[in-house]
Amino acid sequence: MNAHIDAVRIAGTPSGPVPVVLLAVDGEADYLPIFIGFDEASAIARGMDAVDIGRPLTHDLLLDIVEELGGRVDSVVVDAIEESEGGGTYTADLHVETPRGERVIDARPSDSLALAARTNAPIDVDPAVYEEGRREREAFDELDDIREVADL
Repeated sequence: MNAHIDAVRIAGTPSGPVPVVLLAVDGEADYLPIFIGFDEASAIARGMDAVDIGRPLTHDLLLDIVEELGGRVDSVVVDAIEESEGGGTYTADLHVETPRGERVIDARPSDSLALAARTNAPIDVDPAVYEEGRREREAFDELDDIREVADL
């Protein structure tokens, strides 16, 4: 299922504020929310806004290395939810085109999405993952955008 990053917001949880990246799936009414860390949320927001802060941060550096070696980020696939203590953990594959052909790299969704935000690479969500994780958009309407909370 084709998706895109719609927003990065801050959700209040019993443990305190937690960033959430909201994936919108083409033709679907609900979001696929993926709860992530503050550093990763900032990296995704910076990538979405194409913010250049001068020196490369980790995701910028990784992308520079991939490109210097003749590769390019081809796509991101959010492919599974693994059950863990406290809920499910999403997994993703980063598809990279290299001079030796396509390579599929196991990666955290947050890191993969930070790279997709910088490259406009397509984002795909496995249909079973979407069905299991989907939530109504209205549940996220009142949440603050990370840009309003963090100094980005």
